Amino acid sequence: MIIKSPKKLIEVALPLDKINAEAALRKRKAPGGYPTTLHKWWAQRPVAVARAVVFAQMVNDPGYQQGGGFRYGVNKESAAIERERLFKIIEDLVLWENTNNEAVLNAARAEIHRSWRETCELNRTHPEASTLFDPDRLPAYFDPFAGSGAMPLEAQRLGLKVYSSDLNPVAVTINKAMIQIPPMFAGFPPVGPAKAGPNQGKLHEDWSGAKGLAESVRRYGAWMRAEAESRIGNLYPPVIVTEEMASGRPDLRPYVGESLTVIAWLWARTVKSPNPIFSHADVPLVSTFVLSSKAGKQVYIRPVVTGDSYRFTVEVGSPDDAASSGTKASGRSSNFFCLLSGPTGAPISGDYIKAEGQAGRMGARLMAIVAEGARGRVYLPPTEYHEEVAKGAKPSWSPSGEVPARLTGGTCVPYGLTQWGDLFTSRQLVALTCFADLVSEAVAKALADASEAGLSADASTLDEGGRGATAYSQAIGVYLACAVSRLADYGCSLATWRPKDNAMRSGMPKQAIQMSWDYAEGSPMAKSSSGFAGCISVVANVLETALNCTSMGTARQSSATSTSAETGPSGVVISTDPPYFANIGYADLSDFFYVWLRRSLRPVFPELFATLAVPKSEELVASPYRHGGKEAAEAFFLSGMGSAIGNLVKRSHPAYPVTIYYAHKQAETDDENGTHSSGWDTFLHAVIQAGFAITGTWPMRTEGDNRQVGVGNNALASSIVLVCRPRAHDAPAISRRQFMRELNATLPAALLDMTSDGINSPVAPVDLSQAIIGPGMAIFSQHSAVLEADGTPMSVRSALQLINRFLSEDDFDPDTQFCLHWFEGMGWAIGKFGEADVLARAKGTSVGGLTTAGVLESNGGQVRLFRWREYPADWSPEDDQRKAVWEMLHHLIRALNAEGESSAGILLARMMDKAEPIRALAYRLYTLCERKGWAEDARAYNELITSWQSIEAAATDAGPRGTQVKLDI
Repeated sequence: MIIKSPKKLIEVALPLDKINAEAALRKRKAPGGYPTTLHKWWAQRPVAVARAVVFAQMVNDPGYQQGGGFRYGVNKESAAIERERLFKIIEDLVLWENTNNEAVLNAARAEIHRSWRETCELNRTHPEASTLFDPDRLPAYFDPFAGSGAMPLEAQRLGLKVYSSDLNPVAVTINKAMIQIPPMFAGFPPVGPAKAGPNQGKLHEDWSGAKGLAESVRRYGAWMRAEAESRIGNLYPPVIVTEEMASGRPDLRPYVGESLTVIAWLWARTVKSPNPIFSHADVPLVSTFVLSSKAGKQVYIRPVVTGDSYRFTVEVGSPDDAASSGTKASGRSSNFFCLLSGPTGAPISGDYIKAEGQAGRMGARLMAIVAEGARGRVYLPPTEYHEEVAKGAKPSWSPSGEVPARLTGGTCVPYGLTQWGDLFTSRQLVALTCFADLVSEAVAKALADASEAGLSADASTLDEGGRGATAYSQAIGVYLACAVSRLADYGCSLATWRPKDNAMRSGMPKQAIQMSWDYAEGSPMAKSSSGFAGCISVVANVLETALNCTSMGTARQSSATSTSAETGPSGVVISTDPPYFANIGYADLSDFFYVWLRRSLRPVFPELFATLAVPKSEELVASPYRHGGKEAAEAFFLSGMGSAIGNLVKRSHPAYPVTIYYAHKQAETDDENGTHSSGWDTFLHAVIQAGFAITGTWPMRTEGDNRQVGVGNNALASSIVLVCRPRAHDAPAISRRQFMRELNATLPAALLDMTSDGINSPVAPVDLSQAIIGPGMAIFSQHSAVLEADGTPMSVRSALQLINRFLSEDDFDPDTQFCLHWFEGMGWAIGKFGEADVLARAKGTSVGGLTTAGVLESNGGQVRLFRWREYPADWSPEDDQRKAVWEMLHHLIRALNAEGESSAGILLARMMDKAEPIRALAYRLYTLCERKGWAEDARAYNELITSWQSIEAAATDAGPRGTQVKLDI
């Protein structure tokens, strides 16, 4: 029997600008208590997007709908008013400040329930109404690629019972901490020794939600730190400010004779000098000597060379260029230079450094000490004592396992850091082992304290679903282990110092395990981001602020490709963020944390941490080194992703669409079939082949532009959220002509809905090209096939091109369509790569392809179109394998301005088959520039148009295309 399901809001319209503004704000700087700070993950979605998507996925659009045996909604004018009301709920809902605002949350929950009851009423005569359409019980939510748990958490916040699963045990642990544990112990009071302080009385007044659990984590975290200090505190001595240190440093005079707590020790890796004269000396590899670059507080290291030795001093003031560049070499033939030989002396190549590292000859030299002062950071020169203490640490254990030798973002393996233990100094290994082992001791202490406090004596473990003293103490241990993970991220020899912020940068700020030359070794005893007290504070704040949902949640370890009923529920609302082709090797990266989590939590989750490393063979990432080549890796990914999406089709509730996030950077491949996308088109094809029809595509700002991976790189700004429904089993095939007819009948109204007839547009202009793909692909994907004139099925790429022609109103090639739309919004100004990538993907091209075509420049995460003056004079149409009408037009303008009508005519003769599109584009651009008041640009297009007759005549005189390529002289 047919399911009567009104369109959901996400299938029609969204207040995209407000959602994206909030998401971008939180990606730039996560506020205190933000859920993504609980534990490191490499693809964390902003809560604003997750909340908005789940809400809009479950709420009926108010527009009038008829078909499938039911009628729903109101007329256009009334629907617009109602839609604005729903938009206002979303705009309030996405704000981080409203995370615990029950009035806002209840308004959203009420709308979800109202839509559900309406849907149940429409389906009250369905044979399975009692199970599928119970108006008193909302469907559950399920995410089979749960990752960081952001989307299940926000579904839980909206009142749904949630299920999450992931193959990766680190992700499963995060999800248990996010959605499963807090509701189990909601309202539980804290246990353990209370910390003295003025806020303690106030805290005792309210232990609702996860506040009691958070306080327990703070208490045992403080106990762990105190225990660690008593056991290994001797490895972290204070630094005594001497008269010698203060000489020439007025800023240090007030501290002379004082013992200051050290925040971090700053080290430089060293190798033997390649200069034969100094081959006995270890010389430093330093990317910068700058310690603080804040205005008025600038501090830097100055190396002092004496013969075949050197020492480091710390000076206050503006650093010179030499200090800013450290010992990095200016030429490309080498990476660094030998400090003893000078900048023009012995170069140190990358190959030499790798050889030294692999031979075990890479060392480290202390450069500076950062301490806690009365008014901020105090920078001090190194001392022999502090260097000896650090190097004298003797670890009793070191994590084994191989660091991945191949990662998209880079790896430190070529430099000899091949085992996980190699990423930590001896002192860091001692500290992390101590804290990881203290987790188990804290759990035992919490069990005794909880039993004494009168908690249930139920001996069931957390893994068994227990809720007594045993399970509660283990729950505390999970969050303590998360704090140890954070400590490991900051407490490894890949962590660096940030001169701009006078603070530590974690060891993995991006999706890579990259080499750090000058690294920062933070003190776990200090009050800083690298200190354990700070790590505990971050974790407890997340627990108290963001993880206070009372709806139940379950997190399991399973593969999304499995068809077993035990791996996930059916009849559920699904919103998921699957892996993106070959972007990130989550399993490889996760071992960094897994080795420490396993040491702490194996007694708590014995099955989850049964293996020595994270499972990798089933991970859905197209890694050629795992599968014996690129083609085999792609086949593995597509097959696995097809199975996973097929499972979504089977498990999803028939009344709700499925939402799938996609954030793969557009790329193109040339083969015998021409140029095609290996990302976006392929993923759309997999979704459609699995049995889904696509009913919406929304660009969401989910990728922060402040990530280190985005600095100097082409970083993505957005994910595309696909809205999908299962395609009818008896869906017919249609012809290309029918497809075009349906596009022309549907897209005008869809465009009107998205733009509100140009007033208060809910879809920003830069996002419109991507958003219009939704209704277009809805037509394409609801049929079993769209057949070309020769009877072959139309490709996704061809369908996207036809959909985009509706917006462009011209039969231009995809590259030209991109340039035209980008120029309309940006002119010649510099824009962000992420926004260009979204537009290029919508137009069926890519930023990389456009760069190859020679129409734009892309580097450093920025994109700009070339002006006509920048086009090369020696361009040959015959040799250009990727000619866009945009490119040809601007070459003509260059030729006209530089060499006159005759030369422009000779050039046009070599591409006469494109003469009419070139002329049409010139008219289009002239009109656009006139409208925008861009007089100089308008003049260039106007001159070409007014000279067109003469240029065409010169082209005719030059002869057929290719017969005359230059004038006889």
